[in-house]
Amino acid sequence: MASVELNIEGLDDLNKKLKQLSSPKKAKQIARKAGRQAMNLVRDAARSNAKAIDDPETREKIHKNIVTQGGKSRNPNEIKIRVGVKGGAGQNQYSVSTAGLSGGDTRHFRFIEFGTSKIPATPFLRPALANNVDKVITKFVQVFDAEITKALREAIWQHLFSHYLMRVMKLSLI
Repeated sequence: MASVELNIEGLDDLNKKLKQLSSPKKAKQIARKAGRQAMNLVRDAARSNAKAIDDPETREKIHKNIVTQGGKSRNPNEIKIRVGVKGGAGQNQYSVSTAGLSGGDTRHFRFIEFGTSKIPATPFLRPALANNVDKVITKFVQVFDAEITKALREAIWQHLFSHYLMRVMKLSLI
């Protein structure tokens, strides 16, 4: 398993903004939006990689089944965004049917991505992430910062409006 080491600067400013936001639910929503937009870069790269290796002779198109999905995490302070192939890697009695997928039944993608004892691997998902890590981080930071700033601006206006409304109500009661 490959690991990625990150050095993030500016966390003090981020913590100040998140504390001003005061809504963990809103912060998680913003992080999810930023994560999805960032991982869409990986999805697009994976689609172009898969399109290059898809066999035009068959009706199954792996690139049409590559999607970005939100995942579940046991930690309430985490978000998980995944890029993968719809239909998964296998099928059993609990699996959802692959009949309605736009790219057809593409469960064979794992044999192409990882190879077998007789077929060499031709990865298209892993390089999509490995070649775009910097772009993903940059996109996440841009969207996250813009959305946090927007949410703080809205919170300030809402706070000012509620104080104004309370003063108008007091004046009308007098």
